[in-house]
Amino acid sequence: MKPTSFQIALAFLLIGGIAVSACSSSREANPAMTGDAVVATASGVAVAADSDIPHFSANQIRAHMAFLSSDDLEGRDTGTRGYDIAAKYVAANFERLGVEPAGDDGTYFNEVTLQITSIVEGPSMMIDGNPVADAGFAVYPHLNPNSLTVSGEAVFVGFGIDAAQFGIEDYSGLDVTGKVAVAAIGGPDNLPGEESSYFTSRASKAKAAAKHGASAIIFVGTPAMDRVVTFDRRRRFMSRPTTTWLAPDGSAFSEYGDVQVVYVSNEVAAQLFEGAEKSYETVRSEAEQGTASRFALPHTVALSQEVEATTISSPNVVGMIPGSDPVLRDEYVVLSAHLDHEGIGRPVAGDSIYNGALDNSAGISVLIEVARAFRERSPAPKRSLVFLALTAEERGLLGSEAFAAYPTIPKEGIVANVNLDMPLLLYDFTDVVAFGAEHSSMGETVERAAAQIGIGLSPDPMPEQNLFTRSDHYSFVKEGVPSVFLVTGFANGGEEAFGMFLQSHYHRPSDEITLPINFEAGAKFARVNYLIANELADADNRPTWNPGNFFGEQFGTR
Repeated sequence: MKPTSFQIALAFLLIGGIAVSACSSSREANPAMTGDAVVATASGVAVAADSDIPHFSANQIRAHMAFLSSDDLEGRDTGTRGYDIAAKYVAANFERLGVEPAGDDGTYFNEVTLQITSIVEGPSMMIDGNPVADAGFAVYPHLNPNSLTVSGEAVFVGFGIDAAQFGIEDYSGLDVTGKVAVAAIGGPDNLPGEESSYFTSRASKAKAAAKHGASAIIFVGTPAMDRVVTFDRRRRFMSRPTTTWLAPDGSAFSEYGDVQVVYVSNEVAAQLFEGAEKSYETVRSEAEQGTASRFALPHTVALSQEVEATTISSPNVVGMIPGSDPVLRDEYVVLSAHLDHEGIGRPVAGDSIYNGALDNSAGISVLIEVARAFRERSPAPKRSLVFLALTAEERGLLGSEAFAAYPTIPKEGIVANVNLDMPLLLYDFTDVVAFGAEHSSMGETVERAAAQIGIGLSPDPMPEQNLFTRSDHYSFVKEGVPSVFLVTGFANGGEEAFGMFLQSHYHRPSDEITLPINFEAGAKFARVNYLIANELADADNRPTWNPGNFFGEQFGTR
């Protein structure tokens, strides 16, 4: 039975009341910070003195998580009633705390228009005029809502990577203008880990194909990539509608323009290499060794699809605490966490609501608690603090992409982003991981903040997962903003906890408040995030990319 509007409102007020009580008790136990509540480190950077670190309430974090992950919110899927209730809950808490609205037109909401594109006719693929069976290829729905047909000679472009700074120029000497590029999935072994995740991504390769004038790019498998994702699994995924966001002028965001993106089975790939200077099996063997030849293929490929598009609207929630310095208040430190989750899906053990307690009501609850602590600080930090609850992360970082590209605050003033996504609050963590810490001066900030409360900063424990490019902070990186993505670390039982959660609960209905959540760990996580933001907001200088850093040079020098 669905709850009535009255029941939802009552639950909303009750949870809010718990939060107010917890907030009041923390004020009584911890008077507001004063302007003297900093000490100087050996490096000259001011940080909060231990005695002035505010109290963070485990009970308040529990209360927020209980509401945001309740069945009443039906998994908080983007564009749904449940997500809208969650967004109003976050906004109401910002208002209650005295965090100012910083969204559209003086509200807390930054509406993001999303376009959902589906293939309605076809698609079709032909090699030398002969149709390819549907089971042999998969096409991403094109973003333009109309029919699209392209054809051209096929050219094998190796891995299809355009990275001159690493000595990899797979299009050098090739003419692919108006032709169909064919690229092997993956990349060579000599690319650094996070740089590899950028250059070997579908989007980067399609962008490179578009840059060199190709009308389409066809991806063929390699042994290593086939072991990770089979073509059949990829094909099932690609049959789903594609979602992107619309810019203020109504155009659909795409990193690679009008290029069609296609994946083919190994059987169809072998056809493309018939009669070429190297067979597909030879190319696969070379790719397994991290190398790839480049040559024209003796075939013509035609691709066609017809799509239709619908739009939905879903808000980011934006609150701000203005800075106290008359000059630095025009610079902004953004703390973000995604509010959406998977909604209602395939039942597992009779449960179809994907509640997302740890992913990511935990991050949102910490965000609200950190906002509460900063609102009680007097005076406010020198720089302005922006608290950002994001939509459509689960659909591909869309809410953060839209905000980072068209923010509701002056874009040039955004100096740093700290993102909180799925802190695993199942154990008493003794270290944190800050994905991206090694790319900018923010790494030193995180390390100092963690040390203040006796925890360590550990390197990425899962570099093969390329997590640096898979959360909302990366949208800010692409706009030139130094950013980190903070999670609890692998020490003190963390590795086992992560393994268990990813295997049994991640993106499943069982990610619920009934898990053995350590809410004191949530309070500790809020504390370290507060200290990171506090230093960033009070430092004399904004964060900088490290000299020679790839991401700083690729996207900006701020």
